[in-house]
Amino acid sequence: MIYYFALGVICVAVSLLYRKGRTFNLKNDHCLVTGGSSGIGLAIAIQAAKMGANVTIVARSQERLDAAKGKICSEVQNSQQKVLTFSSDISDDTNLKDIVIEAEKQAGPITILINCAGTSLCSRFEETPMEDFKKMINVNFLGSINMTQAVVPLMKERKHGRIAFVSSLAGLIGIYGYSAYSGSKFALLGAAEALQMEVKSYNISVTVSFPPDTDTPGFAEEIKNKPIETVRISESAGLYSAEDVATKTLNDVLNKKFMSSIGFEGWMMCTACSASTPTNSFVELLVQIFTAGIFRLAAFVYLKQCDYTIKKCPRERSTE
Repeated sequence: MIYYFALGVICVAVSLLYRKGRTFNLKNDHCLVTGGSSGIGLAIAIQAAKMGANVTIVARSQERLDAAKGKICSEVQNSQQKVLTFSSDISDDTNLKDIVIEAEKQAGPITILINCAGTSLCSRFEETPMEDFKKMINVNFLGSINMTQAVVPLMKERKHGRIAFVSSLAGLIGIYGYSAYSGSKFALLGAAEALQMEVKSYNISVTVSFPPDTDTPGFAEEIKNKPIETVRISESAGLYSAEDVATKTLNDVLNKKFMSSIGFEGWMMCTACSASTPTNSFVELLVQIFTAGIFRLAAFVYLKQCDYTIKKCPRERSTE
């Protein structure tokens, strides 16, 4: 038992060193980001521009797109880089292929697709209208599927590309108040696993990012109506900046990692839930093998802590 624990610790240490990855120059790349007008999506678009890529952002509000374009243009590596914007509701837009064709016409082949468009609603299961369940599926899941279907055929034809889906830690573990949100984010993981199996032979990698609570305009709105139980449970993972999440996500996409996380708790959850997920690193595989039992125990303790928090919160509400 001590031998396995020690080996697990060594694997964790090696993995942490390995996770630094290598530096990339995206001079000849074209990165398309959905939800790129704010939050994590905008931060990823800015990071890609800093690395030399042509950038296309897609979102609903043209006004916010114009403001985001100004921020991205101020960070470009050189004056030849293209920054394009397209207004679209990707959850039901049937013209996404036209957007992709026009974007490629102006800025070259899309080599990186980041599906970041999404929204969050938080309420108890029985208080969540069916319309909210449908909205979560339409925006968080089908929106990503729609854009990916528009881009994948072109990547397969060129036999090159990287695709990312931005999920959430709530897409790995169901959290109090997130039945609709977690359901839509869990769906991304299943779709991504199947897609990776289909496109791997075409030299296309798939990444799923699982960020924790992130300091974005969307999070600021979401927290206004969160049940106190959800707030207390979420606090344990901390609050990260959009820039830190963007940097880690884009780095993992470029390093072709299937599961991307930030922070120790996020990495632990990804490792604990990695049973059938793809891996392109033997070191990562060893870490997953030798820490599976330890992290299963940690997850059990975490869930017990959640139960304790949920039982304690009614007293807190009464006091307030």
